[in-house]
Amino acid sequence: MVNQSNFIIILIILINVLVSKKGFDEYSFLDKYKFQVSRVLGGEKIRMLTSGFLHVDWIHLILNMYVLYIFSGIITTILGSLNFLIIYFGSLLAGSLYSLSYHKDEPYYSAVGASGAVSGIVYSTILLYPGISLYLFFIPIPIPGYIFGVGYLLYSIYGMKKQLGNVGHAAHLGGAIGGFALTLLLNPVLFTTNTIFVILLAIPIILLLFFGDKLKNL
Repeated sequence: MVNQSNFIIILIILINVLVSKKGFDEYSFLDKYKFQVSRVLGGEKIRMLTSGFLHVDWIHLILNMYVLYIFSGIITTILGSLNFLIIYFGSLLAGSLYSLSYHKDEPYYSAVGASGAVSGIVYSTILLYPGISLYLFFIPIPIPGYIFGVGYLLYSIYGMKKQLGNVGHAAHLGGAIGGFALTLLLNPVLFTTNTIFVILLAIPIILLLFFGDKLKNL
């Protein structure tokens, strides 16, 4: 029997699959709801939400949904289903907002994917359970969650600067920041129980917020 927490996670995944499938089949649907700077600034704010349920292909979709499924259980177990939804959608919007801020002078910049939301879920999990070990492709040894977290932020910052690949690094970064901040707001006891890990993850975020506008000029 599926409990409420698992039902919420599966429902989110199902919505992503159905919406993405429609986007695969109908480009006009994808074009209407994808994130695009000029459209968002022109008043179509709904794209900041809808773009998070669209993907470019099945591999993109499956990878995001797999990571979401793997990491969501810790959050629903510790914080509950409602707080999971707050972190998921808050991180999604944080990713879109950061992308909009970073690419505001690029009217044709566009993106789709749940990566911002998923990044927030990953960061929330690391904060709640810093002892978690992660296995990455081609690396046969486990990586401590907090090391992965700091490394991921630094890689996203580098990716934004160098515009590496067809990847929305800004959305990843914004989503991670959203997940980090929302988890601390919803569970402030982490400031005392996981102080060291909070500081480790906060340092690159603080540096980014203060000096992020200089990235394009480096």
